[in-house]
Amino acid sequence: MLTIDVDSAHRVSALLQIPEDARACLVLAHGAGAGMTHPFMEAVAAGLFARRIASLRFQFPYMEQGSKRPDRPALAQASVRSAVAEAARLVPDLPLFAGGKSFGARMTSQEEANAHLPGVRGLVFFGFPLHAAGKPSAARGDHLDTVPVPMLFLQGTKDALADCALMTALVSRLGPKAMLHTFEDADHSFHVPKRSGQTDAQILAQALDIFSAWIPGVSEPA
Repeated sequence: MLTIDVDSAHRVSALLQIPEDARACLVLAHGAGAGMTHPFMEAVAAGLFARRIASLRFQFPYMEQGSKRPDRPALAQASVRSAVAEAARLVPDLPLFAGGKSFGARMTSQEEANAHLPGVRGLVFFGFPLHAAGKPSAARGDHLDTVPVPMLFLQGTKDALADCALMTALVSRLGPKAMLHTFEDADHSFHVPKRSGQTDAQILAQALDIFSAWIPGVSEPA
């Protein structure tokens, strides 16, 4: 358990998990409605640990304060930058990646687009929120054009916050720096119906396997 100073007015909690033979570290930001100890975040961290990937989860300031209203983008993005800097300090010998779930994914990508996160080799998104539910649009992905590092998008085909056709077109536009993997019938929370023949745990395991396999091919930091 750690604490991270975001600025003079904000300090947040964080959790660092490092397997003994770690080969990389992911700074993992939570979604808008649940903090770093949400079962999904716990499952991701445990799955990463089993795959020899360290993780640093952290709270956004609003979640630390018990508020339901997400921070303004500038503060959320500053939180991402502070968490990345802390991970780089604590595990300097590990290749560093950043990303997150939904809101955390978008705040991470926006900060990377605004000013490259030092040492970060690539970004991974567990359900990138391309638009509001019921309002298909690709505008929230415009900043991704200026992201300099490789990006991995892990998306459910039934994600109400990311129309599959729009996401496919966006990743195609981004070119070779972006890779998209979709999970049939999975929603924004990576939940699948029983008729799919798979479980939520199996879908998440597949997503983590894809991320794990993607790591070795990612280039050095820009």
